[in-house]
This record gives sequence, C-alpha cells and structure tokens, in this order.
Amino acid sequence: MAEIEREAMEYDVVIVGGGPAGLSAAIRLKQLDADIQVVVLEKGSEVGAHILSGAVLDPSGLDALIPDWKDKGAPITVPVKKDNFYMLGEAGKIRIPTTPMPPLMSNHGCYIVSMANVCRWMAEQAEELGVEIFPGMACSELVYGENGQVTGVVAGEFGKNADGTPSGAYEPGMILSGKYVFLSEGVRGSLSKEVIAKYDLGANADVAKFGLGMKEIWEIDPDKHHEGTVTHTMGWPLGKNAGGGSFIYHIDNNQVYVGFVVHLNYKNPYLSPYNEFQRFKHHPMVAELLKGGKRVAYGARAITEGGWQSVPKVAFPGGALLGCSAGLVNVPRIKGNHNAMLSGKAAAEAAIAAIAAGRSGDELTAYEADLKSGPVAKDLKRVRNVKPIWSKLGMMPSLMLGGFDMWVANVTGWNPLGTWKHGKSDAASTQEAAKHAPIEYPKADGTLSFDRLTSVSFSATNHEESQPCHLHLADASIPISVNLPKFAEPAQRYCPAGVYEVIEEEGKDARFQINFQNCVHCKTCDIKDPSGNITWTTPQGGDGPNYPNM
Repeated sequence: MAEIEREAMEYDVVIVGGGPAGLSAAIRLKQLDADIQVVVLEKGSEVGAHILSGAVLDPSGLDALIPDWKDKGAPITVPVKKDNFYMLGEAGKIRIPTTPMPPLMSNHGCYIVSMANVCRWMAEQAEELGVEIFPGMACSELVYGENGQVTGVVAGEFGKNADGTPSGAYEPGMILSGKYVFLSEGVRGSLSKEVIAKYDLGANADVAKFGLGMKEIWEIDPDKHHEGTVTHTMGWPLGKNAGGGSFIYHIDNNQVYVGFVVHLNYKNPYLSPYNEFQRFKHHPMVAELLKGGKRVAYGARAITEGGWQSVPKVAFPGGALLGCSAGLVNVPRIKGNHNAMLSGKAAAEAAIAAIAAGRSGDELTAYEADLKSGPVAKDLKRVRNVKPIWSKLGMMPSLMLGGFDMWVANVTGWNPLGTWKHGKSDAASTQEAAKHAPIEYPKADGTLSFDRLTSVSFSATNHEESQPCHLHLADASIPISVNLPKFAEPAQRYCPAGVYEVIEEEGKDARFQINFQNCVHCKTCDIKDPSGNITWTTPQGGDGPNYPNM
C-alpha cells in the first residue's frame, strides 16, 4: 500500500505510548522548553485504558520529574504500611522474615497505586504544559529517512478489510514526523522489536527474558481489608514446574490487586500459566481473603525479566527506546515504573540538548550514557543475578545466592557473583511434549476461579471483527505440522485469553484457529511460541482492553 497518500504533521518529538515512560518524556520536554512541539500517540481508547491497575510505586522517578506531585493532586495516596513474604505449600504457608532481606527489597516509602490513574493524571500534567495527546491512535509502522534513520510513524490507519485491503470506510492514517521518535510501547512492542532488529541494538546484550503477569481487581469484605498491606508469595502452585510467584496489594476502597507471575522459560508445554493463577486463588490463605468478595477486572501482560544484562542499546538513529521497551524492570522488586519515568526524563533531556544544538535524526548518545551509568543502571546492576540464578539453579539457591549478591551490591556497589548469563530464550526453553506428562487442572468454580473467556469479559477487550488479524503467522502450517506433534501446540495453554485453539473434528484435518477478538495484548505468543512463528502487531484504532477507571 505504498502508493497511498497520507497527510503529514511535523513535531519536534513524537512519542509512541502514553504510559509512565512516554508521559514522563513529554512532561520533561515541555518543562525544559515550553515552545517545543511534542505529541504522544496512545493506542488505547484513552490514556490508561491498556494499563490494568495494581502496582507498588517507588516514587523516586516521579520525585525527579515532578517534585511537588503531592501538591498537584497525584492519585498516589496509599503508602505501604506492611510487607509480608510467604513460602506457600498446598495447604499452608511459612512466613519469610524481612530482616535478613537486602534493604532494597523493602517497600518502605513506596505506594500502592492504580498506574492507570497515575498515567491519566500524568497526561493531565502533560496537556497543561502544551503536549498534544492523541488516544486511539495505534502506530502501525515506522517511517525512515534517506539515511536509514527513523523520522516518524504512521498512526490512525482504520478501515481495512480482513484480507488487508481497504474497505469503503478506509482511512489511511497520518504520518507524524519528528526530529526524534521515542518508543515507549511497553513490553515487546512491535515498533521497538523492529528497530532492535534493524539496528542490531541487542548485539552486545544477553538474550531477552520475560514473565507473564496476570492481575485481577477484587472488592473484598471490609473486615478483611488492610489498606497499605503488601503480600508476596513463592512456591505453590508452581513448585518445580516454573519460576514465579504472586502479589496481593490492599489499596483503598476495600479493593485488593491479586496478581500472579509465571516466568516464561518454563519447560513443560502442558503448563497453563492462567490455570496456575486460578489454582493459586484456592490456597486457603487467598481463598479466605477473597471469600464473599467480587472480582471487578482481569488482565494480563508480559513483563521484561532480563534485567541489566539484557538491556539493549537504547539510542538508535532518530530515536530512543524508553521504559519497558528497553526492559528496565527490577525483577526481584517487581517494579519498573520508576525506571520508566527516569528513562523518559533522561531521553527528554538528551533530545532538548540535541535540538538546541541544531541536530536531528542522529543517535542520542547522551541518553545512552545516562541510562547506562545513572540511577537506572544503579537500580538494575545490583539485582542482575537473581533471575539467571533462579533459572539455572532453582528458587531456593536464588534466594540464598541472589540474596547474598544483592546484599553485597547494596552495600558496596559491587556484585561478587559477577554477571550471570541467562542462556536460552524463553521460546527455546520449551521442551518437547514427549518429555512431560499433561497437567490436569481443576475445573473453575465460578466463585474464586474462572474460565478464560469469562475472564476476558472482565478486561472489556474489544476488536472490530472485520479488521485484519493483528497476530501474524510467519508460516500458517507450523501450528499443525510442527507445534502440535512436537509440543502439543502450547499456544492453546500459554495464552491467558483463549486466543489460540486447535480444532479437531472427526473426519477432518486438525486446524489452528486464532480468536484475535479475545486478545488482551499480553504479547506472550510473540515470546513463548517454540517455533518463533507468531508476531504480535498493533490492531487498528483503540482496540484492545478497556480497563476500568478505579
């Protein structure tokens, strides 16, 4: 469709993604130069629509960006009052004392927040400064200049038929160009994936690693609610089947955020992260907390878990990777929003200096240097061995060795264990089905546990059915000819939204069905498919989840 003519708008900086990283960059740009032209393009129907509430926020990033955020009415009002850590067995629990833990693991000074609402508030701050924010504007492709640099994006393309041809209601979208383009799409964004490959940004980085995080928001009995309480668990139900754990955060209004994370380097293709999450809620500790309560939202999202050694080069010709697009999550702390904000701030400062010097379309080397030597580097370096130790040696050695490594790094800034490598990608970690037994999961009871399609309805996800499928197969034959006989086609189980099915009917060949309307944009398929056959791309418009404003 190269012949299509598109209108164009020019800005100084184009930002893809209205999450904490992109909004921080936008705010900082306007703080430094009120006349600079900045646009934020958000694929959700509104800022926050694709961010499921529930996080513990380290305010250091916001402190650096907007020091008077409390006076400005930020929706950050529930300080952490109590930390709980438990090792779970099937019917019991052992409390892990916090005293021997490295100080960085403490949530003292942090807040339980709805990041959707924090981002909505940040968007208001940005707009007050003169930033233009366009929601419902999915960025479908990058635009390159004559020297191979990124010069802009195509956004707002609507009305394609299922086969990709223009319908009668087709709108070609616009080209939004800038001196620099910031990609803050979150985990495994399609444009970020493209530039990482095009410019070989990962050449000197370790393999990327990921987890799948699933969250539910519950309204519970007020007598069981303890505002400001943070609980993390490890162990059951995953055991030796996979790494991961849970979190339960008590925010205000008698609500709790219940989450479950499964490391995506698990071996058994029969494992279902979603069903492990549902099983977790039947643990006596969790079941008692939720008894009599009501679930009000569900969602899922991949999490970057590679840490320091997996962070790619973040500056490329004409732009930069911010936040989770660069993989800035502190895995043992389960926190990345503060680093996302700091990365946005640093990228903005580098861009302002470059534009003031008359530059455009080059590499923001100052941003690269800041990220690799500043507060983000300090935060990630000291925890860099926890994840690879867990992957190679298991949970308990990771607690001991990883804890020792973090303790020393916290005190001295030096990691005595050096830098461990991750090894295989998460896709390559999947073993053949013949090496494993199928896992029989309990049937959902409809009270604590739910089937996937019911859960998807609690994400309010929506995709126009007549549009092209945004989940692309490199080879349409692989799911049935390779993945089914070799891996029992794990897409049926790793997807937390029931997008992928193998349909087997008597007298007919098996066929692979993609129910893309169910997609909650977690991007697990793009990461875990053992054949590397699936690519997630952004759908048109503001399609996808519409998480509640609460």
